[in-house]
Amino acid sequence: MQIYLDYSATTPPRAEVIAVMQSAMIEGWGNPSSLHRWGAQAATVLETARMQVAELIGAPSDGVVFTASGTEANNLAIMGVAQQYRQPRHMIISAVEHSAIANPIALLEQWGWHITRLPVDRYGQVNPADLAASLRQDTVLVSVIYGQSEVGTLQPISELAAVIHAAGGLATPLFHTDAVQVAGRLPLNVRDLGVDLLSISSHKLYGPQGAGALYVKPGAELMPLLNGGGQENNLRSGTQAVPVIAGFGAAADLAIQELHQENQRLLRLRERLIEQLQSHPELVLTGHPQQRLPHHVSFYLPNADGQEVTGKTLVRQLNLAGIGISAGSACHSGQLTPSPILKAMGFSDGAAKTGIRLTLGHQTTDADVDWAAMVLKQIVNRVMASQPVTAGIK
Repeated sequence: MQIYLDYSATTPPRAEVIAVMQSAMIEGWGNPSSLHRWGAQAATVLETARMQVAELIGAPSDGVVFTASGTEANNLAIMGVAQQYRQPRHMIISAVEHSAIANPIALLEQWGWHITRLPVDRYGQVNPADLAASLRQDTVLVSVIYGQSEVGTLQPISELAAVIHAAGGLATPLFHTDAVQVAGRLPLNVRDLGVDLLSISSHKLYGPQGAGALYVKPGAELMPLLNGGGQENNLRSGTQAVPVIAGFGAAADLAIQELHQENQRLLRLRERLIEQLQSHPELVLTGHPQQRLPHHVSFYLPNADGQEVTGKTLVRQLNLAGIGISAGSACHSGQLTPSPILKAMGFSDGAAKTGIRLTLGHQTTDADVDWAAMVLKQIVNRVMASQPVTAGIK
């Protein structure tokens, strides 16, 4: 039995999406910037997809800027703001951002920018009061991830937006959220959230890889990362990948149609999986128990020593059993690095190496959940039995 439980990493393109992409490659292959009928056909495909993506996030279609990925959308938000200033200013992010935010922010810090990283509680949530205390006169951007990809915790985005708007001052900073994990799984409306910038990605919602989008609120000013032909309202030059974007639009349209029903199905499966895994004494839930992504389950092993048994150990063992999951720690030059997300949540180095993530999707069934839970518990029993007697995270 082969069971894929890594839908937060990527999702398989739906058959309907593939059909739309094939049609676009046959009929919409022109350059959408060209004035002749071939260009007009491609432009129609492009703008149809833009309206579909805009509807998914409750935005005006002219606020959607297509990019090549969610990572590029995040970088455009961060660096697009930063490049407007000759002198370093102040930005605020959470301590649990995806690397697509954390890494460009670290680069800005090297260049002299002032960065505040908001702490999180043991569930991975930001306290709006901490944001209020961190705002400065020279704060130009706040970026807080909506749904954390590793532990599944949802942030109170609308509350954080209210804090920013209530602060006043000479200039209100722009507010960005990385909603890559949320799009297609929870209702999204940029007006209700109160955000100025929002990133999403095609391949997280059953579209093709190679397409993302950044919502830019009318009036929000950014500098482009790429200069050239002036496509995407002068914010992302380069001829658009029309068939890929068409697939993105089709995936967004399917998500809109199926959102409520699929959300409820995923919530039920999530709780079923959590209940079965929580019954094992060696597995402890990470992230917020209720305010979390509907498809997301994450655990760590409190009694592993962090060296002999890690999250990567479980990923490899489950892969041999035909089950695909992921771990939060990373391996660099042969050394296992603790998950920075779990570290920010107060976990020790050893504990932060034992985190695992199981994420559910369109093809996941009750039988998949039950089988994966049984196999995972058996593997945990086996690997923990091989632990040294002195094992234990202090």
